[in-house]
This record gives sequence, structure tokens and C-alpha cells, in this order.
Amino acid sequence: MDVIFHAHHAVVSDRLRERAERSVERLASRLKRTVDAVVRFEEDGRTRRVEIVVHAPRHCRLVAEGQGRAFGAALSDAISRLESQVFHRRRTPRSRTPRSRTPRPRARDAQILSPTMSRA
Repeated sequence: MDVIFHAHHAVVSDRLRERAERSVERLASRLKRTVDAVVRFEEDGRTRRVEIVVHAPRHCRLVAEGQGRAFGAALSDAISRLESQVFHRRRTPRSRTPRSRTPRPRARDAQILSPTMSRA
């Protein structure tokens, strides 16, 4: 998998790039056959923004964005948002549907059905 970094008006340290790459690879390993990921770092005044786009076949693009006063906080926010999307994609369609509630038998019905209990 290729991880592509873009820095728009931002200076990003090597340590932050490694952290982003490790996190994206960890999340991409949960999806099957991830093609590439693009990590964008943007700085606009006091606001730092990190956007992560992951491309995988048979999935639409997964896009997560995080903002903060520092790139570390913005990256953490974007990773957590991407993590929730990956978790949602990994669930099967059957597990995504809400379970129907089956009515529980009443206590009186349970006594009638149970042969070991005797009535007094």
C-alpha cells in the first residue's frame, strides 16, 4: 500500500509522518486489498487540519478529517474518525440490521411449561 503525503503551507516533522503512516497502515490492514492512502496536512493561521483518504476496491473512498491547534491533535482526531468508518465497513450487512425483540414468556407461562416445578 502506498501512503502519499501532501503538506499545504505546513511544515511536518518526520516523526509525525511516521506516526501517520503507522496508523494508516494499521487501519488499512483491517480492510482487504487497500490500494493507497493520501494524508494531507494543511495550516491556515492557528488552525491545523489533517485529512486522510483511503482507497480500497469494492469500498467507496473513506475520508476522515481532523482539526486542532496542533497537527498531533488533528491527526488523532482524523485517525479516530477513520477507525469508526473502518469498523462500520467491516460489519456484515446482517449484523448491521437491528435485531427484532422476541417477547419473553411471562412467569406464569414459565411455570406451566416447566414440568419439574410443582404447584402448591
